[in-house]
Amino acid sequence: MDALAEAVVAGEPADVLERIPVPDAYTAAHTRVQDAGMFRGVEDKDVRKSLRVGEVPMPELAPDEALVAVMASAMNYNTVWSAIFEPLPTFAFLKSFGRQGGWATRHDQPHHVLGSDASGVIVRLGSGVRNWKVGDRVVVATNYVDDQDPATHADGMLGGDQRAWGFETNFGGLAHYAVVRASQLLAKPEHLTWEEAACNPLCAATAYRMLVSDRGANMKQGDLVLIWGAAGGLGGYAVQFARNGGATPIGIVSSDRKAEIARDLGCELVIDRRELGRIGSDPDVVQSAGKKLGKIIRRECGEDPNIVFEHVGQATFGISVFVAARGGTVVTCGSSTGYDHRFDNRYLWMRLKRIIGSHGANLQEQWETNRLVRRGKVASMLSAVYPLAEAPEAARGVQLNEHIGKVGVLCLAPRAGLGVADAALRERVGARGTAPLMVGGPLGAGR
Repeated sequence: MDALAEAVVAGEPADVLERIPVPDAYTAAHTRVQDAGMFRGVEDKDVRKSLRVGEVPMPELAPDEALVAVMASAMNYNTVWSAIFEPLPTFAFLKSFGRQGGWATRHDQPHHVLGSDASGVIVRLGSGVRNWKVGDRVVVATNYVDDQDPATHADGMLGGDQRAWGFETNFGGLAHYAVVRASQLLAKPEHLTWEEAACNPLCAATAYRMLVSDRGANMKQGDLVLIWGAAGGLGGYAVQFARNGGATPIGIVSSDRKAEIARDLGCELVIDRRELGRIGSDPDVVQSAGKKLGKIIRRECGEDPNIVFEHVGQATFGISVFVAARGGTVVTCGSSTGYDHRFDNRYLWMRLKRIIGSHGANLQEQWETNRLVRRGKVASMLSAVYPLAEAPEAARGVQLNEHIGKVGVLCLAPRAGLGVADAALRERVGARGTAPLMVGGPLGAGR
């Protein structure tokens, strides 16, 4: 650990941090451009073979950026995509970004530092940054926007140059340091540990935009919300937003353990996807599974779901369109099982349903989400914690869907459980308002 990192971990004040030089290199989880073809023709694309942890050069800081000493980060499925180089190597994103010239050229490197979540301490600020100072404890929002794009000022997610930090940009959060734009910074929820705080920005804000925002499903009290993967990272936050907003969350899960978690989070009905039989995009399979699912929901809840929270993709999308209520909404933010979505369009147009594409969250939506987390109204979905040296192993668990909720990664934090500055709020909200999936589990254990 370098001197600046040691000072951050020791809790040194801002004036001390400002006097210690920034290191020329730092430790990061990254992929290498020369490995981009390593999985051609390979059935099991094991991310432990492509995701490396080692030193990379420290980039120069742009005027609108901050250098954050990362205490903790988290695994997201986009790190798996990056590490298997699909649907295309992310070095193509970095090269395209670099062609803009100026500060963007730094991102086009033969290594890609991954990670789209982080909590940590600001150690340097670009000359144009306002409202933040060295020593501030922050979490990092994922949306990386161009503030000179007119569309960005209508909605940060609509700008043509909007990017996912640590996936479509370099210098992400699975590292000792991260480079972020000032427009990504949010105050750390001080009743949470570093790893609990790091797990929230990407998934929680994505779920918030999908369900609560008027740019998403615009959920209202009384809505029935069907949530695929209700014990996962995205799904677990969706359950909490539905419950908090007066809706009825209905969870679909794939195991008894996940069913228990979904109920604890607030699902009023939990359905084991194994009850639906075979799931896939074949029209006959979709109809059969959709009819079974719809029958269960109507029997238990009395009506069809007003909103379907969809991120699984190819394996479930046709069923989602089929089971949504007349006039209902399917809101989708991903396709972890494949991008080729097939559905019977008659059930969409003749029953006046809507499909809404949703991606990330703009800064206002991120701020609103973080406000709820800071007030203890939304709990972190943290379920396991790995050290940075074991980031490839953590990514492998996500790749194989062995995880529940969110997987944290300790970067500079020497152990789990550190970083709480508001013990009184932590005690008031209790385990359910911090990281309920960790209760009774071995905090800091990777498995």
